[in-house]
This record gives sequence, C-alpha cells and structure tokens, in this order.
Amino acid sequence: MLKRAKILAAKNDTSVNALFNAELRYLVETFEAAEASGNRNFMTLLDFSLGRIDDRKTMDALGIDTDEDLFLLMAGAHLPMPRLAEADTRRMAEILSTLHK
Repeated sequence: MLKRAKILAAKNDTSVNALFNAELRYLVETFEAAEASGNRNFMTLLDFSLGRIDDRKTMDALGIDTDEDLFLLMAGAHLPMPRLAEADTRRMAEILSTLHK
C-alpha cells in the first residue's frame, strides 16, 4: 500500500503525508459539517464502510433502493468500500479453521 501511495504522490507532485492529510481533513470536515447540521447520513455511510452495519440496514436508513445508489454515495463521501461486518468475518474464520483440522 505504501508503495502505491508513493507512486500516486509522485504522479501528483506531492508527498504521501500531504495525500493522507488531505483525505483525513476531508473526512473530519465532512463529519463535523454533517454533525452540525444534524444529518446522520455521513455517519451511516461511515458505519457501513467500517462494517458496523450491513448494506440492507444502510440502504433502509438512507432511503435508497439499489446497491448502485449506495456505492455512488460511498464514492461521493470519499469513503472506502466496506469490509465485512466483524461477526461475518469471525464466522468465516471459524468455518475456515474447522476445514483445516
């Protein structure tokens, strides 16, 4: 990941630190603006991105009907695509460990 970040930084005539700072600033400012206005949509998308809630709960909370709309919102919010929920990851790891025995 670091190598890829260095390449991206070099292509944009900047540093990895500057890229990181810009993304972190965007995340914090967007969160603060949403919080100040009482808009929970960003927090819902962040929870989805972190695997705290699944796609169906996210879509219900946001009032959207398609996965495409959800992923467009994620891209617009500059959030990384979601990981599996912790419970799902744990369940998959348990299944895999039983196959190894």
